[in-house]
Amino acid sequence: MTRPTLFLTVGLPCTGKTTAARRIEIEWKALRLTKDEWVKALYGHENPPSAQDVIEGRLIEIGLRALELGNNVVIDFGLWSRDERSALLQAAADLAALVEMHYFALTPAEQRRRLDRRQAEAPHTTWPMSDEELAEWAASIDIPTPGELDGSEPVDEPPAGFATWNEWRARRWPPAVS
Repeated sequence: MTRPTLFLTVGLPCTGKTTAARRIEIEWKALRLTKDEWVKALYGHENPPSAQDVIEGRLIEIGLRALELGNNVVIDFGLWSRDERSALLQAAADLAALVEMHYFALTPAEQRRRLDRRQAEAPHTTWPMSDEELAEWAASIDIPTPGELDGSEPVDEPPAGFATWNEWRARRWPPAVS
């Protein structure tokens, strides 16, 4: 029996994560978990930050259960922080699953062009984003290191105050909207 694979898409909005996730879904028969599709289905034009974390957490739990059952999974979020990625790397390791991390980056001009095109052609799939927001997000992302991408670096220890990555995951991705 082959080990299931957890595919992680990492990057800012409009860099190609969902396009790649859809390709992985077909090529690897993977369960694709795309947060934006869920937020749009549940909240329409709204994009409440408190709900995003809960939706991500619920999708992660579904993805981990699918891995446990032997299915490939692709998590289609930005995963901007190294801690988020480390928590998922550890969860996959705990389930004896393989991990493939894919990082997507574009110039700000190309990112804006893609966002404008998406807004014009399929506005129901995204939200308006200002140049200021895009610049702020670009400054806040922890770009994966080459060792993180190829799996040659060990998973970091959980942040101070957390004994395990499972404990950190439960705090980062709460089980309910408060």
